[in-house]
Amino acid sequence: MQLYFSPEFLKEEAQVLNIVDDSEKAVGYLAFLIESDKMYVYGQLEHEGVTEDFKDLVKPYLQGLSKLKPNLEVYSYLTIGGKKVDLDEEKNG
Repeated sequence: MQLYFSPEFLKEEAQVLNIVDDSEKAVGYLAFLIESDKMYVYGQLEHEGVTEDFKDLVKPYLQGLSKLKPNLEVYSYLTIGGKKVDLDEEKNG
């Protein structure tokens, strides 16, 4: 399943993005809060079957946001189907 971002709220210091599927149905969200040298990222996705698609969508976006400020510390808590996910885990396959 292909996943996309659908912005709901965008400001320099905060963002809320819906995650939608091919049929434009919301299947999750990401929220970003940036304060001075820290960025907090919270996100949730409904279905475990698209874990790698979720990681492939979120990881480059976070890397891009991290380039906005040097020395930005990123704190994240992301879940898929209620289970915590680590973006830095190696892909199986």
